[in-house]
Amino acid sequence: MSGFISRISKKGLIIGAVILLSSFGVTKYLFDKNIIILDMVFTGLNNAHYSPLKVDDAFSEKVYDLYVKRLDYSKKFLLQSDIDELARYRKEIDDQIQAQNHIMYTRSVELINKRIKEKESWYKEILSKPLNYNEDGEYETDGEKAVYAKTETELKKEWEKMLKYQVLARIDDLLQKQEKAKEKKDSAFTPRPFDSIEVEARKKTLKANDDWFKRLYKFSNKDRFAQYVNAIAKVYDPHTEYMPAKDKKRFDQSMSGQFEGIGARLQATETGLKVSEVIVGSPSFKQGELKAGDEIQKVAQGAGEPVDITGMDMEDAIELIKGKKGTEVRLTVKKSDNSIKVIPIIRDVIEMEETYAKSAVINNNNAKMGYIYLPSFYTDFTRTGAHHCAKDMRKEIEKLKAQNIKGLIIDLRDNGGGSLQEVVEMAGLFFDKGPVVQVKARNNYVNVMEDRNPDVVYDGPLAIMVNHGSASASEILAAAIQDYKRGVIIGTPTFGKGTVQSFIDLDQMVIPQLDTIKPVGSIKVTQQKFYRINGGATQLRGVTPDILLPDPYEFIDLGEKEMENPMPWDEISKANYAEFKGIDYMGLQKNSTARIKKSPSFALIAQESKEVKERKDDTKYSLNLDKYRAEQKQFREQNKKYDVLKKEIKGFNMELLTVDKERLTGDTTRLGRETRWAKNLSKDVYIHEASNIVNDMK
Repeated sequence: MSGFISRISKKGLIIGAVILLSSFGVTKYLFDKNIIILDMVFTGLNNAHYSPLKVDDAFSEKVYDLYVKRLDYSKKFLLQSDIDELARYRKEIDDQIQAQNHIMYTRSVELINKRIKEKESWYKEILSKPLNYNEDGEYETDGEKAVYAKTETELKKEWEKMLKYQVLARIDDLLQKQEKAKEKKDSAFTPRPFDSIEVEARKKTLKANDDWFKRLYKFSNKDRFAQYVNAIAKVYDPHTEYMPAKDKKRFDQSMSGQFEGIGARLQATETGLKVSEVIVGSPSFKQGELKAGDEIQKVAQGAGEPVDITGMDMEDAIELIKGKKGTEVRLTVKKSDNSIKVIPIIRDVIEMEETYAKSAVINNNNAKMGYIYLPSFYTDFTRTGAHHCAKDMRKEIEKLKAQNIKGLIIDLRDNGGGSLQEVVEMAGLFFDKGPVVQVKARNNYVNVMEDRNPDVVYDGPLAIMVNHGSASASEILAAAIQDYKRGVIIGTPTFGKGTVQSFIDLDQMVIPQLDTIKPVGSIKVTQQKFYRINGGATQLRGVTPDILLPDPYEFIDLGEKEMENPMPWDEISKANYAEFKGIDYMGLQKNSTARIKKSPSFALIAQESKEVKERKDDTKYSLNLDKYRAEQKQFREQNKKYDVLKKEIKGFNMELLTVDKERLTGDTTRLGRETRWAKNLSKDVYIHEASNIVNDMK
């Protein structure tokens, strides 16, 4: 979970809602649930949001732009004339909200439903006969770069390009499988003629679009209205959102900690589903190829026919991905560099013990160090005796100290955050009493949160590993260690999320006369901002490591700053704290830079970063079969050379602690899993370099 989420009951909001709803009259509201929902959302935002907005023409324009963008992201349904008609209301949404009408929203739904119905016959007609695969042409896959067609004829040509692109992808896949079978020289192999392959590709594309339109028709008016309300909520900041009751239920289930599936949190986008988080210890995490930011395009049950989930209702898509333990699901995903990959994952029950802190011993050319992996800043939210990560961290450090380590590395890569109090307690394990983080509320009140425990558990050489996925609580810990100069921060710049959200249950805001409209849902509202003890916010800027390492995504903008309407960076007064002495940061940077220049692995990563950037910018695909296949072959060949990064590193290995091996003796399955975990860490060039840096600190 990225950030700090808590459930709250706002008595003031309930009172405010009663006054607001009563003032407009109960009778009117009984006939328009949408008006009730929107009024309650506004009440919640105005009373609880860290930075309430003025509802004026500028506000209206932002809502309009975001809503219309999401209404037809791919620009395959609406014409420019439709957009021109809706644009008349661009500055009137604020007035419509005040007047309790939804003229723009209502008209937009009428238009999109009409255009969807019109296009249903197009794909059937286009796919009814063979396409021309020899003519040149390109298809733009990025909806942001596409433009609305001016005429039906122009729009139909775009549909022809889109469908041809889909058919080409299937032809390439079928031909590739045939070529691989031919290479094996299987006597039973009989090559298929191209015409047969082409027909199959068109049939698969036709079915995929049949399914797509079924899902489009299933998108209800309630779903449309939630989309509209969220366009309003997201103008405040990217983490504030309205959740209908069914969405809130799914959110709660995703936070329950145990379920059968692949273990990835998903979010709906204009084009389908995007992975927002891979749950640590889950089947997806263990398989290793699915990453946050990946866009899921198709879902197959094992070797079955993939189902295109583009435009599918989120609930239906998730039902395809979920399944019984031991069954296989194959996800076709679009990576952040625009490459397409099929990822097979065996579903399982998510193992909760693997979401806790765990450690290993590093042996780097006879230098022994400790390594602790912290997946999140978990705590006992339910008060049922669950783990606290600060206490677990203390235990792991004590175990490592018993093995006479000479340095410690804490890995916060892809740690999206968690409990604020756990951060404060954990930071205190490495220095005496003092401030850890500053928290500012909307009334400008600043709370300086301090560690008051003088007990220092570890005072030796310390390094914190971070990356673009390190967010919120991870950034607070890294920033505190950096500001105190207590250790060295290593890796890539962090995510830059410096805000906190809380849930407001809208059902609590409904007056008794309107109980029949329940359940209404909830809103997740940003209520506070975090600041480093040096006064700077982690918002947008995140934490810049003391020692930067090469990164495959170095030239791609990532993090909070790439989200819509992020809250700004600012700073407050510095807290009172004393810096540590003794770390030669300049010397450590110099030595690390020299090693990286000599490293073939980091040279390869630097090369990969340039290729990733090229793929990210190149969103057009050739519609000529030979050229398309040549492009795909080039992508596959490029990816092969990075397999060397998965090999073991000479003179470097990691192993489980002796006490953990003994503890797991009776659980051979888990022991094997943990042993494989440590072995895979032995191939991590980033941990290897971090251990070199810690060794220099000694």
